[in-house]
Amino acid sequence: MKRVLFLTLILGVLILMATTILANNSSAAHTRSALSLESDLKNPVKVTKGGQLEHARILWDFFFNKPANTRPSGQIPVQRVTREQLLNAPNSTVYRLGHSTVLMKLADAFWITDPMFSERASPIQFFGPERFHAPPISIAELPPIKGVIISHDHYDHLDQDSIRQLAGKADWFLTPLGVGDILVDWGVPAAKVRQLDWWQETEVAGIRLVATPAQHFSGRGLFNKNRTQWASWVILAADRRFFFSGDSGYFDGFKKIGEKYGPFDLTLLETGAYDANWPGVHMHPEESIQANIDLKGRSMLPIHNGTFDLSMHSWHNPLDRAVALGEAQQITVLTPEMGEPVSLQSTGRGRHWWGSVDRVKEPGRYRSRGSQLSKEYELSKD
Repeated sequence: MKRVLFLTLILGVLILMATTILANNSSAAHTRSALSLESDLKNPVKVTKGGQLEHARILWDFFFNKPANTRPSGQIPVQRVTREQLLNAPNSTVYRLGHSTVLMKLADAFWITDPMFSERASPIQFFGPERFHAPPISIAELPPIKGVIISHDHYDHLDQDSIRQLAGKADWFLTPLGVGDILVDWGVPAAKVRQLDWWQETEVAGIRLVATPAQHFSGRGLFNKNRTQWASWVILAADRRFFFSGDSGYFDGFKKIGEKYGPFDLTLLETGAYDANWPGVHMHPEESIQANIDLKGRSMLPIHNGTFDLSMHSWHNPLDRAVALGEAQQITVLTPEMGEPVSLQSTGRGRHWWGSVDRVKEPGRYRSRGSQLSKEYELSKD
């Protein structure tokens, strides 16, 4: 029975991915980026160990042999964020909204990384990884956004519905090569999009942004693997330096970035969705800590955890290990609740909010109504 379900699942995914790619390609009527992606494309790493049979085994385990604790059994705490609160916040305040979505207030303007507000990290909203928690604020409630920073085109980082909602609210969209073309296909005005190769930089409203290397891969389906670039980002305000990793395995590029642009006041570093079967594309907590050291980060905020079930480790394992390693090496690892404001003036590490989540039975999950996430909850029947 499991084998039939697995084959049905794979067939369904193939059909959905093919449909998505064809839909994206059919809308490409604008002039593509003049940058030569093919000549500039960096070498992607192999996603998983072994050959096709090993890859199939990994997929089987991912879908059918997951431990029970990859999702929280209780309610993830979320601090509600209001537009008024954001407008009154001091500069350099940072809000983690979920997964790799971080809102930053810099020079009296707002910047957001990899905006992901949909219920599922998937091309469809009835199948695929489902959120553990609702976003602390909706896109409609956000104040005007100066810039949207995209790291790569995977569904948990480049969400079509979120981008379309932000198209009229944000002034600028900063992307790696090729990703900006996807945004224009979705309706973002081409004049708002800036596509950068690694080590290229641009300035927006006094903020200097540099697309820097990352060790990852790209693709939104079966037929467009590694057709767009992936990147990390250096974000330089007048008095603060930030680093956003996007998705990346550990590599010597972090040290080069740190030497050129560090020290950083805050590093937003991927710490989640790691596994021994795909060691090159995501960092284990020990590697995230080392990346922060390489980058000369004064404080580190672990991202890419706490929102979606994307691996085989427990949902809280990234936070447990990152905090323990930080304490052992005297590194400030910030662990705010979703929506909790983080001030860079503070050296506090935050509460271990995840420690009690699984002790309280989850009352249910939020449900979506159209494209707007609701904070209503379905009560458990048992």
